[in-house]
Amino acid sequence: MSRVLITSAIPYINGIKHLGNLVGSMLPADLYARYRRGRGDEVLFLCATDEHGTPAEIAAQKAGKPVAEYCAEMWQTQKALSDGFLLSFDKFGRSSSPQNRQLTQHFAAKLHEAGLIEERTETQVYSNADGRFLPDRYIEGTCPNCGHDKARGDQCENCTKQLDPVDLIEPRSAISGSTDLEVRETKHLYLLQSKMRDDLREWIDTRTDWPILTTSIAKKWLDDGDGLQDRGITRDLEWGVPVRRGDGDWPGMEGKVFYVWFDAPIEYIACAKEWTDEKGMPDADWQRWWRTDHGADDVRYVQFMGKDNVPFHTLSFPVTIMGANSTGEDWKLVDYIKSFNYLNYDGGQFSTSQGRGVFMDQALSILPADYWRWYLLRNAPENGDSEFTWETFQAASNRDLADVLGNFVSRVTKFCRSKFDETVPQGGTYGPEEEAVIADLTTRVAEYTRLMDAIEIRKAAAELRAIWVVGNEYLQRTAPWTAFKEDPDRAAAIIRLSLSLIRLYGILSQPFIPDAANAMLKAMRTDAAWPNDVSQALDALPAGHAFDVPENLFAKITDESRDDWAARFSGTRD
Repeated sequence: MSRVLITSAIPYINGIKHLGNLVGSMLPADLYARYRRGRGDEVLFLCATDEHGTPAEIAAQKAGKPVAEYCAEMWQTQKALSDGFLLSFDKFGRSSSPQNRQLTQHFAAKLHEAGLIEERTETQVYSNADGRFLPDRYIEGTCPNCGHDKARGDQCENCTKQLDPVDLIEPRSAISGSTDLEVRETKHLYLLQSKMRDDLREWIDTRTDWPILTTSIAKKWLDDGDGLQDRGITRDLEWGVPVRRGDGDWPGMEGKVFYVWFDAPIEYIACAKEWTDEKGMPDADWQRWWRTDHGADDVRYVQFMGKDNVPFHTLSFPVTIMGANSTGEDWKLVDYIKSFNYLNYDGGQFSTSQGRGVFMDQALSILPADYWRWYLLRNAPENGDSEFTWETFQAASNRDLADVLGNFVSRVTKFCRSKFDETVPQGGTYGPEEEAVIADLTTRVAEYTRLMDAIEIRKAAAELRAIWVVGNEYLQRTAPWTAFKEDPDRAAAIIRLSLSLIRLYGILSQPFIPDAANAMLKAMRTDAAWPNDVSQALDALPAGHAFDVPENLFAKITDESRDDWAARFSGTRD
């Protein structure tokens, strides 16, 4: 039995996530966690809400609530939606937890001890009307390059030119619209990433199995232009982890908090402690996952994220871990990073601000989770951006789920009930047709297993569908409804193998469509042991074994429903 630690990039707290967010991290991470558990591995699967930073403060302000209350409510909302999508986190934590506060301050102290933190004086824009320093992206104005009147202080989205706030013409606060801005001096802590550039390059070069998308982004940030830059890790905000050097004060940093991108990855570790604290378990039980000298030396750690998060997970967070380890600690570095491109929506982009696309709560109000899980995973944006369209969603649901899998389960169980009762029939022996099916599936299940091991999700989905098709084609070739008239024993043998195929499909499909998979296994009244030997797996239901005829697993999506949904989600979220 292997031990596998899995983390999904943690979703930001300010609102409900859309399907592009879901397929970019949480959903494929769940697929892998379910697969590894199905193989009998010991798995710890962690995620959390990312709760600090200016966007959280502004979202709370718009909602008319204190930021802590707003974040607590949105955590409940996001937790309910993750449950609705059947995401099997062992713990869904919060970056605002006391555990993350303590660990973030601990890591900061260790980085200071390692000589990797430096205090610098810099200038930032201060809004007198808002009573706060403004992050660059919360300053708007006219772009000096193209004239776009809603350019941000860090970049113009119209012409993509990189900007500084002082470059903007007629700058204003994006929060209040006030033009009463001034430049003030402030002190901040910087993480000296540039000192770790060679160590990072050496480490990344050893990760030869990482996806090209992951390593290409990491190396671009590491080497392009002036190379990896030092990064400010504190902010002049009220909401966040207070800047402290471990348990002690940090002189000159009073009233400041750590930057959200410093504390958020540390929440992966803190989430494990939240998990053990919640269950009344000793610290040794989370440390055996995260500290190599405390039992984590045999753990394989796999991260899932969208490509925009790759720089922080391949460079900044590893600097935090390496820096702490240079002081004699023993924190676990990631072994594999599965990154994703973007899922676009019907010819454009998903847009949270414009309400364009399908959001997690809306999706579940239309159809159960399995429909969405199957479509999103079979079209996961692994090697390039992918596109959600209502036509392809309808086609995947109807052809794959209803016509191939659902139809097979329904035909087999209902035919058996009508001719042999609700028990696995006796009689007949397997012949060349059955031997060919077993041989074909032995090859296909081995390939499916290989693809799931490699986290090649689209290819794995295609192979799983091909495995479902084997059953349908077998049923069509052997025609038990015809065989029953001439040779009931022959029909019995066909149905006996077909019922075992339903069990096999339930086991293999569980990572993709857990509700339907569990319905198949429950109907067959069987366990879910992984089919290491396909021939044995297809002999697991003996003659006389009772089963139930399940409800139809999937309903077809009509053209009318498809067109209604396309119109409803074209923009402006309710």
